[in-house]
Amino acid sequence: MASIFTKIVKGEIPCYKLAEDENFLAFLDINPLAKGHALVIPKKETDYIFDVADDELAGLMVFAKKVAKAIEKVVPCKRMGITVIGLEVPHAHVHLIPINSLYDMDFKQPKLELKAEEFVTLSEEIRKQL
Repeated sequence: MASIFTKIVKGEIPCYKLAEDENFLAFLDINPLAKGHALVIPKKETDYIFDVADDELAGLMVFAKKVAKAIEKVVPCKRMGITVIGLEVPHAHVHLIPINSLYDMDFKQPKLELKAEEFVTLSEEIRKQL
């Protein structure tokens, strides 16, 4: 069965898209820890990130770097945190999270509640930086 991310790739489920090419997709997390929290995925569905082919994994990180740099131009932060957890969705993905302290990446924190308009505006501002 296709993961929710595969359904997003196929356009069956909408997302707040930040960047896309033939192999990768980046979009805003709808349950963000911080404004600008994004997910970067390979379009090819692979459950575990360390099962992704070496060249594809390298490409994913280069793609994520471009997205991270664009987010940093829009969302003030000290660093762009990056994490891979891999248990929530059976599709390899990277979290990019604007952070100002180590604790900003604690997934036990309450998630931000943004309105649809805020997601739209934020995704547009980030796309302009790419």
